[in-house]
Amino acid sequence: MTVATATEVQNNFGRYLQKVQDGDEVVVLKNGKQVARLISYQKSVSFLTDSLTGILKHDYDDKEMTAERMKKYGDLD
Repeated sequence: MTVATATEVQNNFGRYLQKVQDGDEVVVLKNGKQVARLISYQKSVSFLTDSLTGILKHDYDDKEMTAERMKKYGDLD
C-alpha cells in the first residue's frame, strides 16, 4: 500500500495510476487524514463481490426479515 498526499497525487497522477494498475493500493491524505483510496477496477469488483457473498450466501425468508424490521423500527407511514 502506498500513502500519498492529495498534492502529490495531483502532481504525479500518472505515477500513482501506474501503481494502481500494477496492483498496488494508494491511500490519499489531505491535511494528514485519509480521504480516498485508489484501487484498480478489478479489485473494486472483487471487493464488492466478496462483500455481497457474505450477505447473499444463505437462504433467507423475506417475510421474516420484514417482520423483524417492522418490530424493530415500526411502521414509518
